[in-house]
Amino acid sequence: MNFRNIGVIISREYATRVRKKSFLAITFIVPVLFALLCTLPTLIILMSKEKDKTVEVVDRSGIVMPYLTDNDALSFIDCSASDLDSLKKGISSDGADAILYISPVDTAARTVSVDMFSLKPVSVDVKESIVVMVETAVEDYRLAAYKIDGLRQIMDDVKADISVATYTVGEDGQDKITSSEVYMFVSIALTLVIYMFIAMFSGMVMTSVIEEKSSKVAEVLVSSVKATELMFGKIIGVACVALTQFFLWIVLAVVIVAAVNATIGFDAIAGDPQQAMQIAQMSGMDMSMVDTMTSGSGSEMTAIIETLKDLDYIQLIVSFVVYFLLGYLLYASLFAAIGSAVDNEGDSTQLQLPVTVPLLLAFFIAFYAFEAPDSQLAFWGSIIPFTSPIVMLARLPFGVPVWELGLSIGLLLLTFVALAYVSARIYRVGLLVSGKKTTFSDLWKWLKQK
Repeated sequence: MNFRNIGVIISREYATRVRKKSFLAITFIVPVLFALLCTLPTLIILMSKEKDKTVEVVDRSGIVMPYLTDNDALSFIDCSASDLDSLKKGISSDGADAILYISPVDTAARTVSVDMFSLKPVSVDVKESIVVMVETAVEDYRLAAYKIDGLRQIMDDVKADISVATYTVGEDGQDKITSSEVYMFVSIALTLVIYMFIAMFSGMVMTSVIEEKSSKVAEVLVSSVKATELMFGKIIGVACVALTQFFLWIVLAVVIVAAVNATIGFDAIAGDPQQAMQIAQMSGMDMSMVDTMTSGSGSEMTAIIETLKDLDYIQLIVSFVVYFLLGYLLYASLFAAIGSAVDNEGDSTQLQLPVTVPLLLAFFIAFYAFEAPDSQLAFWGSIIPFTSPIVMLARLPFGVPVWELGLSIGLLLLTFVALAYVSARIYRVGLLVSGKKTTFSDLWKWLKQK
């Protein structure tokens, strides 16, 4: 092969794609969306606080009013001596935002009914805060019926509230607090990005080959360079585009997140228990975890912050680049061969199936690896070359022995070399064949041709 010709093709492919408006749009929009996704819960919490609401309370039960305590969002005024209808008529002029009516106690059901009146619908947060206070009052009323001194305290004492603080111990014997949830989040992010990159850019190679073949441009190019030079130039050129986009995403995402951090202050938020719990709830975190996020010195929020600080970002980025390049080169060579064998994308569906199935299988195994990174399924998925680029990155945040990384990368490299040879033989024949639907038997014949 003539490496000078390959270099010319790489430059052509790279320049053609980087200058496209779609490339620039995706490059700048994706990191903005990613940064917004990371900071959105915090921004919503900080910007969604309502002004203090004043609530007039008519308590006919005699048990609830002591439990209605003022907080940052609500202030309660005891108006039990007033008439409910009179309060409702004057709600627009007396400065109250709402009127809370609590019925007399239903002695049979040992509960009360609650009605709330306001000029404008009350928010869900206000309603839920009041519900919690009233439920506490009714529970204490019911507990009092058992006539056991200190029953509420006994129940609180019996209730178990266990949180597990996890630590990793280094070779020097020093331990650091960690959060498995952070590792899982990083694992999911790496898996989604590398799957998207491999699938998208490998498919881009196939589409480009089909377009050039159907427009007869490939025949002109093959008259000047070898088919294998054209294939590898195209594959490497698209890889350079992908790496350019990836590194721009990293730079832009870091700049945006740093700017938001400087403006809002994530460390300050982490030290605010109420905001930390609200952010965790909005993020979909398990409620048992939310309840213990800010309890004790080894709080979950502290663990999250410390784990994010201690992540080996250099290793993650280098590993991503290595596995993306090898995984992309492996699949792109196969997709290039498929593109050369068909005249249009519709005819490529059947030939794509054996290539896309391992890619999808790797994606599904990676989601299992989030929960069991050291299982046999995850281990072999990270070793077998067709699935290792995705599954190994899913395991990497949880810690992978060096020998496993070396074995995985070595097998992946050898497999790429073997498949690149196979794909090149198919590519050089298929690029000049047109007018018939290609089958697997045709591919086998082309492969055996000298």
